[in-house]
Amino acid sequence: MRLLLAMAVCGSTLFAQGATVRVGSKTFTESVILGEILTQLVRHEGVEVEHRRALGGTRILWNALVRGEIDLYPEYTGTIGEEILGGRVPMSGLDSALAAFGVGVSRPLGFNNTYAIGVRAPVADSLGLRTISGLQRHPDLVVGFTNEFMDRADGWPSLRRTYELRPARVFGLDHDVAYRAIASGDIHVTDLYSTDAEIGYYGLRVLEDDRRLFPDYHAVVLYRLALRKTAPAVRHAVEQLEGNIDERTMIRMNAQVKLDRMTEEQVASEYIESGLGLKTKVESGTFRTRLLHNTLAHLWLVLVALSGAIVIAVPLGVWAFRHPNAGAVILSAVGIVQTVPSLALLVFMIPLLGIGFAPAVAALFLYSLLPIVRNTHAGLSDIPPPLRESAEALGLSAGARLRKIELPMASRMILAGIKTSAVITVGTATLGALIGAGGYGQPILTGIRLDSVPLILEGAVPAALLAIGAQYLFEWSERWIVPKGLRLKPEA
Repeated sequence: MRLLLAMAVCGSTLFAQGATVRVGSKTFTESVILGEILTQLVRHEGVEVEHRRALGGTRILWNALVRGEIDLYPEYTGTIGEEILGGRVPMSGLDSALAAFGVGVSRPLGFNNTYAIGVRAPVADSLGLRTISGLQRHPDLVVGFTNEFMDRADGWPSLRRTYELRPARVFGLDHDVAYRAIASGDIHVTDLYSTDAEIGYYGLRVLEDDRRLFPDYHAVVLYRLALRKTAPAVRHAVEQLEGNIDERTMIRMNAQVKLDRMTEEQVASEYIESGLGLKTKVESGTFRTRLLHNTLAHLWLVLVALSGAIVIAVPLGVWAFRHPNAGAVILSAVGIVQTVPSLALLVFMIPLLGIGFAPAVAALFLYSLLPIVRNTHAGLSDIPPPLRESAEALGLSAGARLRKIELPMASRMILAGIKTSAVITVGTATLGALIGAGGYGQPILTGIRLDSVPLILEGAVPAALLAIGAQYLFEWSERWIVPKGLRLKPEA
């Protein structure tokens, strides 16, 4: 386990070295754009900076900020007041309330991106829908809200209570997928961000918030107060944005990314030059450099997690075989871990290890245990009793029997378990991008967010090839690991 932790720390250092200031952003496009603007402005100030993009929802970003895993990220006043501070603090008291956490807040950036409820214009016209209250008369409409909105205090729970809504069908889905779902008619009602470019593109009708549920969501920047001493230039970079992005500008930038297929880096650079009169360097990278970087990150995740699993799981399998009572507990425990959804396991690791490389490796390590433990136990159990008795009769110690007879006899089964774990780990590692671990999951998630098949394939195809390669590698290694006699096929 110490080896696993050491390799995880090494990996974290390898892929984050030189990053003096870390900018975070949420999983939706506007947050990524704002995060990239902040990143380029901080870099323009001569400070080393890293953009940890699309890390997750509010709680993940906020907790990462408080723990010092990121240094600043774009947020919204309504979210701060209702979700982070739980509605206990008036807007006028945000500064002092956040200071208690070691966090500062900028002045508003200049636009209000509030929640809204939308339906397609033809549906609204046919049903005479103009207000959110009007939804009470149409419980048959299929409602699809974004996953975060479903659970937020200022989201669906408050909307349902305030407007007394009782839809027959309501479920959660990704924000970007929701737009495609409502455009195709799979859902009729969804939550919107008022600066989303898709509202006009898909011809959606924004329903009037007639009971004034949603507060103002003015865009601001949250930052660690320690930056005032450790990196004062960052504060200057933030100040340049205050009051300088109006709603029309933000909608245009969102449209450039979502509809015109520009990168967030290009959009951020254009805004900084036209809006602030500064020239910044765009570092988007070529396909080849992105592929190399993602491959190295993905390989390191898989190698560290799988190596740790082999070191721990094989002895556990031996122990389970040697001690049947303890073995039942061990096999049950690793089996239970395997039933936990991989995304949930990643999230469970965040409070313990934060975000990034370490929690991703820990989750992958746990996911890799079952096939190796089970196959080690099964391989040892399948050894014919007469062989074991013969070894005992020759006077071999338990350790000698294990090294010279039992493990070689079980090697083929053990290797099959390792091969299974390797393939599972390669695929599951793509989810590590959700918590900032990088790898092939990064282009996949970006492609889903931007509805870009080429980007999805940029991560999915190499991940599939790596899984196939891992499988063939272990099959080839059998000739070096499995004794020759066990590899011989019986004659017909």
